Amino acid sequence: MSHSPTADERLPFWKRSHYLDRMTLGQLTAAYFQHYTIVVYLLVAALSGVGFVIAPAGLWQTLGAIAAAVLIYPLAWHLLHQFVLHGRWMWKQKWLSPTWKRIHYDHHQDPNHLEVLFGALHTTLPTIALATVPVGWLIGGIGGAFAALGTGILTTCYYEYMHCIQHLSFKPGWKWVQHMKQRHNEHHYFDEDGNFGITNYVFDRLFGTYYEKRDRPRRSETVFNLGYDEEVAQRYPWVKELSGGIASGHPRRRSANGKS
Repeated sequence: MSHSPTADERLPFWKRSHYLDRMTLGQLTAAYFQHYTIVVYLLVAALSGVGFVIAPAGLWQTLGAIAAAVLIYPLAWHLLHQFVLHGRWMWKQKWLSPTWKRIHYDHHQDPNHLEVLFGALHTTLPTIALATVPVGWLIGGIGGAFAALGTGILTTCYYEYMHCIQHLSFKPGWKWVQHMKQRHNEHHYFDEDGNFGITNYVFDRLFGTYYEKRDRPRRSETVFNLGYDEEVAQRYPWVKELSGGIASGHPRRRSANGKS
């Protein structure tokens, strides 16, 4: 008996809704490499490689620029995640509230919704460049800058893929991936004030934001809305207006109840 495609299935791939807790690893991988952000990242990485070939740095300068980018990336991500995305100040600015809604509020409202999991290119690309290009330039000039930028972009691709896996409905076979997945799910479903790393929790340990569920007595009341509730929305209404209201509670229970 043939299956008649639903209205959603008849839409182009990225016009459909995709939820990681309903996907296999194979489906995720196919979707990942079709997403426009990953396509753009890989294109930028390739262009960085071309730039490096045209204006190469020496071997040790190149290795130094790559190492610096790899070391800087988790620190930069941690600081941005904790103090910008969870800083409770972007929603207070009308011009910044759409950006905050798109790059983080929507993701915490429904952590498994693939379309809003990837960062927005107009925020990620400049941030990656600012974090990597200057140090690469100092180490190896133009070639070092290209090497550092390409490394930062490829590291972002790795982060995004691992981030997807952490929301996928399966148990990874590798212990270190299980550990990352547990800590990140606690960040999303138990207490958002901690475990800010995605693949690396070294800086959470250094800054005192690392935790395991047993370490905290109760679930955060703001784990899905990041503190943007009805009371806050009375003074700063822009995110609520863009979202068509404020949702609360577990996203799957909201979906089952037919609520936004």
